[in-house]
Amino acid sequence: MDIDLSPADIAFQSDVRAFLAENAHKPGEDYAAWRLNWFKLAGEKGGWDIPKWPVEFGGPGWTPTQHYIWEKETASAQTPWDLPFGLSMLAPVLMNYGNAEQQQRFLPDIRERKVNWCQGYSEPNAGSDLANLKTKATLSEDGTHYTVTGTKIWTTLAHIADWIFCLTRTSDSGKKQEGITFLLIPMKQEGIEVKPIITLGGAHSVNMVHLTDVRVPVENRVGEEGKGWTYAKGLLAHERTGLAGISRSLVALENLRKQAATVQRGNGTLLDEPGYRAKLAELEVDLLAAEYTELRSLASAANGSEPGPESSILKLKGTEIQQRIQKLTVEAGGIYSAAWGQSSAGHKFARGGMTGYLSSRAYTIYGGASEVQKDVVAKNVLGLRKS
Repeated sequence: MDIDLSPADIAFQSDVRAFLAENAHKPGEDYAAWRLNWFKLAGEKGGWDIPKWPVEFGGPGWTPTQHYIWEKETASAQTPWDLPFGLSMLAPVLMNYGNAEQQQRFLPDIRERKVNWCQGYSEPNAGSDLANLKTKATLSEDGTHYTVTGTKIWTTLAHIADWIFCLTRTSDSGKKQEGITFLLIPMKQEGIEVKPIITLGGAHSVNMVHLTDVRVPVENRVGEEGKGWTYAKGLLAHERTGLAGISRSLVALENLRKQAATVQRGNGTLLDEPGYRAKLAELEVDLLAAEYTELRSLASAANGSEPGPESSILKLKGTEIQQRIQKLTVEAGGIYSAAWGQSSAGHKFARGGMTGYLSSRAYTIYGGASEVQKDVVAKNVLGLRKS
């Protein structure tokens, strides 16, 4: 694969860098106003606010190399936070399986970051075994609405979400992957209760969501009744590719290398120690291999292909690499990594190191546990079958 930048790509890279530098957040500037204006200005560049959307829905139509440049540059620049649920997960489902009315109704608000979405997939007894879900959706006799009852768990940012895209069971006949229906449900209505779950790192990002006799208009069903498993698999492929975080890990690894060079060890630094340097080198090799896998995935997408089972390789390796970076950060911070709360001692980077490490334990669980990813890779990439 040729990844040398052409003159056109170098010009694009310069344009991206100039845009990011010119529109970086300035000290004292209102963050919320800056964030929305940043996306507005990115949109005026020709779909830079929705880089992964196809041209027919307003995307920029970039080449794989341009996507690669964008990911690398934005990972190291100061860009506004963005939630993936509407933009990168639901939007592709609506584009591929939603009707024209749903696309016109939901996509503009998703693009303008006006509406927050959350994902109603996992349940107390249906996490990685997603097809085992029990949340029931019953169609009314007149066919105008569904009544939904059940519980979702590990629902990220449900406490700030306006809508939830939700997998529900509309039939118990046939295989468990059948009879699943994809519904779009407003969160601010009677019958929905959100309960916080505090994670190991002390953060509130995930929740339990109880749905009790929630009415959902039939026009909020995406695609056909009972075909939700097909739509869910496509969404998971997009989610897993995004969770890999390859470009962010490249930046994080470089930062870790700089941090290790500030930690004194005898007459040198931690970066001079052969053992620690070997761990960084091994991590860098694995990260570069994952980066090339991501480039192949981008090249396939440029030819019109949807993310396939290869996204499980990216999710598997990418999240493991993120955990290893967190672990080596704690190792570099030493005893100071255990500092908790607002005050700490030692190197600045060590503050909260343990918080990041504990939070990272979930990386290989959400979006499909590593064991599930290995099963997908074995069956659909390597072609292995049970004997």
